[in-house]
Amino acid sequence: MKVALLGCGVVGSQVVRLLHEQAADLAARVGAPLELAGVAVRRLGRKRDSEVDAALLTTDAEALVTRDDVDIVVEVIGGIEPARSLILAAMSSGKSIVTANKALLAEDGATVHGSAKEHGVDLYYEASVAGAIPLLRPLRESLAGDRVHRVLGIVNGTTNYILDKMDSSGASFTDALEEAQSLGYAEADPTADVEGFDAAAKAAILAGLAFHSRVTAADVHREGITEITATDVASSKAMGYVIKLLAICARSDDGRSVGVRVHPAMIPRSHPLAGVREAYNAVFVEAESGGQLMFYGKGAGGAPTASAVLGDLVAVARNRLAGTHGPQESTYADLRVHPMGETVTRYHVSLDVADKPGVLARVADVFASHDVSIQTVRQEGHGDDAQLVLVTHRANDAALSATIDDLRGLDIVRGVTSVMRVEGEEAP
Repeated sequence: MKVALLGCGVVGSQVVRLLHEQAADLAARVGAPLELAGVAVRRLGRKRDSEVDAALLTTDAEALVTRDDVDIVVEVIGGIEPARSLILAAMSSGKSIVTANKALLAEDGATVHGSAKEHGVDLYYEASVAGAIPLLRPLRESLAGDRVHRVLGIVNGTTNYILDKMDSSGASFTDALEEAQSLGYAEADPTADVEGFDAAAKAAILAGLAFHSRVTAADVHREGITEITATDVASSKAMGYVIKLLAICARSDDGRSVGVRVHPAMIPRSHPLAGVREAYNAVFVEAESGGQLMFYGKGAGGAPTASAVLGDLVAVARNRLAGTHGPQESTYADLRVHPMGETVTRYHVSLDVADKPGVLARVADVFASHDVSIQTVRQEGHGDDAQLVLVTHRANDAALSATIDDLRGLDIVRGVTSVMRVEGEEAP
């Protein structure tokens, strides 16, 4: 079985290494040797891993993926173009695809999946979400006989590292980010991670598989972590909570729609996700019959991601030898993706208020006017430092937003210092 590789960076070079080091084992598992036919790169002169045979390198990616002797194309260059055009060209030439491209699948998965179905080839993409963690195949195959209600997890290692350092050391966001960059966990331009774009793309892929409906990155409500302060983290810690950037995909209570969102949230320290440290990922899947399942491990990095790529490569190669292919995209449910305004969750709200009688009553009246029920409330500080800290029962996001707008208009409220969603069963 001949394999064409698109990209030879952090992940691609590890794919080459594993193909060489595990050649005998891979051949035994597949039933035929996996032979690297060529590696497409941007520049031939760039210094690369010594295991990459220079004779295999080419800058003509399209010629490589359409070669008659190539069976499978592995794409690890990322981004939308030229990855999309090259994948479509390969599929039209009868090649099966293994990809780690979350951005393409989240933005234009319909086109790529449609081409795979049209040409009767495989499209596998375990490496696009959560690195080495086997997550997509369980959703796609193992849980195909169950009804998934919710997927909740940490799917971005960079932001988890930053928030973990802020929690454990009291560091500011800026200091924690700089440390993450110095250790190679964050890019020089960390926007995709810290603003939630990376996690949103992964959430779209997870939701599509879990709920058998087409979900794109544009459907995902996204908030990053750049506004999280050391004070927010310390306050959460004092209440027995930790802040995590979560991807949450959930069916509505009536089962007719799904909500897909990425945002910071407070979770109780007793929750298993609270103990996910540094750059690790972890995802909960809640299914009707299977109950709660947790997937945990290294969510990024060259070797972990290459591990997922090789797993897909073995599966696709087996399918081609058997003259069959794996499952195609499942969108039969076609559930509506509801906007964030319809999402129901709990909230932690901190208000900078005037220290005088009647403040709590007036604040409570505003919450009541929007049918937002208060679960707990306490006052912190006195005089100019007076704060009201409230936690709501489950409330509609649109109603909470309207409540916050009205609170800002009260003469007794000097400022809304924090609004944070709360996940998990326990109340602070």
